[in-house]
Amino acid sequence: MKKNSFYILLILFISTINTIKAAEKSIIPSDSSIIKPVMTENKLVQDSKTMSLRLVEIQKMDKSLMTSSEKKVLRQEVRSINNAQVKNGGGVYLSVGAVIIILLLLIILL
Repeated sequence: MKKNSFYILLILFISTINTIKAAEKSIIPSDSSIIKPVMTENKLVQDSKTMSLRLVEIQKMDKSLMTSSEKKVLRQEVRSINNAQVKNGGGVYLSVGAVIIILLLLIILL
């Protein structure tokens, strides 16, 4: 019985070492080898304006004459535009709990 438990522990130990070594060999290249396009502030502003205009156009469309597949494509386009605007805009979001904690700290300190 002791012999079996020893072998089981040995197998578990060896398997964890193998997974650690596998995790060290990353498939993703390092950040220095990735070339990212540089977007200027003017380009970001221009892109956000065109995306906003496209959202307004989609809002004003008469969707009652569209098929369900066309509506689905529009919904996907709106979602992608919204996601792009969130990524470009950044911003700091605070949860309700964080706001309550901040208010309590301010009350205690003052």
